[in-house]
Amino acid sequence: MTSPAAVRVRDNDCMPTPASPLQIGPHTVQPPVVLAPMAGITNAPFRRLCREFSGGKGLFVSEMITTRALVERNDKTMQLITFHASEQPRSIQLYGVDPATVGKAVRMIAEEGLADHIDLNFGCPVPKVTRKGGGSALPYKRNLLRAILREAVAGAGGLPVTMKMRKGIDDDHLTYLDAGRIAVEEGVTAIALHGRTTAQHYGGTADWDAIARLKEHVPEIPVLGNGDIWSAEDALRMVRATGCDGVVVGRGCLGRPWLFADLVAAFEGRTERVRPTLREVADVMVRHATLLGEWIGDESRGVVDFRKHVAWYLKGFSVGSEMRRRLAVTSSLQELRAGLDELDLDQPWPAGADGPRGRTSGTNRVVLPDGWLNDPYDCAGVGEDAELDTSGG
Repeated sequence: MTSPAAVRVRDNDCMPTPASPLQIGPHTVQPPVVLAPMAGITNAPFRRLCREFSGGKGLFVSEMITTRALVERNDKTMQLITFHASEQPRSIQLYGVDPATVGKAVRMIAEEGLADHIDLNFGCPVPKVTRKGGGSALPYKRNLLRAILREAVAGAGGLPVTMKMRKGIDDDHLTYLDAGRIAVEEGVTAIALHGRTTAQHYGGTADWDAIARLKEHVPEIPVLGNGDIWSAEDALRMVRATGCDGVVVGRGCLGRPWLFADLVAAFEGRTERVRPTLREVADVMVRHATLLGEWIGDESRGVVDFRKHVAWYLKGFSVGSEMRRRLAVTSSLQELRAGLDELDLDQPWPAGADGPRGRTSGTNRVVLPDGWLNDPYDCAGVGEDAELDTSGG
């Protein structure tokens, strides 16, 4: 695959300056850019693609791995924690609600050398997770959060433990400052904050002011900002506006793995940005689908798994609805390549193509266990059945 050509751009409101490296335990992340875990997206092929564009710079985190499934050595989970030889450091995100199970999973990773960095998920807003008290619902229970962090840090040995969280359940139940202080006290290495509540889901606008407040509240450890980073310029603005130590990019790289080339350039103080033609985008699409097939061990299943990426890659380009539909139901690399070759591949990068992608709607109802909000310290109601048994969201 030939990398798309880069062009020089200048944003007068956000002049680039070299950024300080991010220290995650023994790992120096330079520039301070992290790929956010995304269910069904940040598997080994996608991480590899993003890493290729970044020149190996940055930190790239796995899909969410459930601690119960890991401890039970579930087949799907064991595949999800496989890393390509080029991935260093290897980063796993864990989800769990039971301190003992989280501790077992972390010790397993440390003792068996399965990863070099562990991130804990306290940010997922999906109802099937929050209804069991997990994800972004969990930090409301301060004592439970502390117990999980304590077990994780104790079991990790020399591996750094970080956490990703949201502001809170809703505007009346904000938890991020308390959670940040607990994390510092329990030995967490760094914190990433998505500037939205559970109730916001992925709607509205991320609250970058909250990221700044957290950075002021826990100056002892790095704070990373997450939310509404659609371009390298957005990332620079976030750092400038909040004082955060780095950025975590999720939906902004959907259909845009070359965003990591832009981020590296921006944080190194360079102005070139990748603006691929549709021909170059098509080549990346085929490369992505190929890697998925190799990883799964079946070309057809790899192309089927790739289907969800089609609309993201083609956003902004002049491609008819019928052709978009055809490309989204392909089942072989030959069929995918043939469909792409029918397009006007000489189209330049479209103006305004860097906007929101992926889930953008909000939700007004948060699903929680019965009585969850009655007492922020009582952990009653969190049982073994709260542990999910499958990974990847």
